[in-house]
Amino acid sequence: MLFHLLYPLHDAVPVFNVFRYITFRTAGASVTALALSLVLGPVLIRRLREFQIGQVIRQEGPQTHRAKAGTPTMGGLLIMSASLLPTLLWADLRNAFIWIAVIATAAFGAVGFADDYLKIVRRSHHGLLPRYKMAWQIVIALGVGIALLALARADLYNTRLVFPFFKRLIPELGWFYVVFAVVVLVSWTNAVNLTDGLDGLAISVFAVAAAALTALTYVSGHRVLAEYLQLPRFSPLTGELTIFCGALVGASLGFLWYNSYPADIFMGDVGSLALGGALGTIALLIKQEFVLVIVGGVFVLEALSVVIQVTSFKLTGQRVFRMAPIHHHFELVGWSEPKVIARFVIIAIIFALFSLTTLKLR
Repeated sequence: MLFHLLYPLHDAVPVFNVFRYITFRTAGASVTALALSLVLGPVLIRRLREFQIGQVIRQEGPQTHRAKAGTPTMGGLLIMSASLLPTLLWADLRNAFIWIAVIATAAFGAVGFADDYLKIVRRSHHGLLPRYKMAWQIVIALGVGIALLALARADLYNTRLVFPFFKRLIPELGWFYVVFAVVVLVSWTNAVNLTDGLDGLAISVFAVAAAALTALTYVSGHRVLAEYLQLPRFSPLTGELTIFCGALVGASLGFLWYNSYPADIFMGDVGSLALGGALGTIALLIKQEFVLVIVGGVFVLEALSVVIQVTSFKLTGQRVFRMAPIHHHFELVGWSEPKVIARFVIIAIIFALFSLTTLKLR
């Protein structure tokens, strides 16, 4: 909105020329998102307490988590507000990628909101039935995939796959890309959801991943840098998405202020599904679907630990971990919650830095 209001005035007021630069608007979106999070956080926490919207703790979870019962939840509303509003404020709203990212994030958040709402009403950790929750995720993912296919038909996107380290391996998927998009989005929404189990863990890891995606998005959308790094530049719409990524980083840091151990508020499924959807959507839009596996390596490990645990128990009756997802395993072997969080964040930073090396190692 600011771009459309102020940039046209740059001939009369030269200072407004800065609005043409994505870097300036990304910084503006990040700061705005951070400020919104910090200002609205106490208001939301107070309102959630007034309406007695508190977390319901799973009985089978670690005993140390019982004390967290009643902590305000659905804090994902804060993350979504603080990231989507600055995006709409600072981005070029004529850009189709911006609208796909915003709508997909909001839609996945809506599924999480319904899940959280039912948990609160029922006073149980059971919300939407798993099949309904999965079905809605698939529907939203199908919508994103079809939208990308339509953009490909208009020569604004490409349904090829890009593999890290292999610059000439770019197979064309055509219509099958819709199925691929569904797999990516459903996988990432659930991976982030599984990671949301300790105070500040999911949002810290997400902030690191979002920062790495901000760099990847900017480079992928910059003609000179993309050519220098031999990156396939599939769409002229990519660069504007950097603003959305920057807003996610700012909103994440602001939410972490209140979600850090011991948490004053939890994000709930409305937050974790929205953030997972945002990661997957960005990766699809900038053609870094496989690099995202490295960027969000901690999320991948968390999801794999659940798959391994369930598969092992069904096949052999034995558990590989004391509890899954794996962050609970480390709690039960004696690590304190802050130590688990700090070490997972360190691992997330290592993954993020390694992902950036894929820009040159091709």
